[in-house]
Amino acid sequence: MKINILFISSLGMLSLIQTPPSFADNVNGKNLYVQRCAMCHGIDIKGTGPLANKSAPPTPDLTTSAFKKRLKDYPGVIISSVILRPNGDLIPKTLRENGVKISPYAWKVQDFRDLNQYMSGVISKSR
Repeated sequence: MKINILFISSLGMLSLIQTPPSFADNVNGKNLYVQRCAMCHGIDIKGTGPLANKSAPPTPDLTTSAFKKRLKDYPGVIISSVILRPNGDLIPKTLRENGVKISPYAWKVQDFRDLNQYMSGVISKSR
């Protein structure tokens, strides 16, 4: 009887422990990227999305060593600064001119972390 209670308690404790997702397993980061970024930056994050050349300047390749260093040095800051304060009206204007409607989204700090983690994982695998 005591062994059963100990076993069930152990299972309960293990279910509470969350391991951090690996780069490839970061579902929230990947979903955010695919839904909100890939149309310009492409699935490969290299600026190859269908709207990549429809903005001036064109969408940058985010797999460059310079961007990779900025992402590492300022985790989450680069991404949140682009999302929360895009280059003037460049991003909304490009989307608007191409008939792309993205619903408003209430970003959370964890979303920026997840997006940063996902992008860092894709970038590290691309070079």
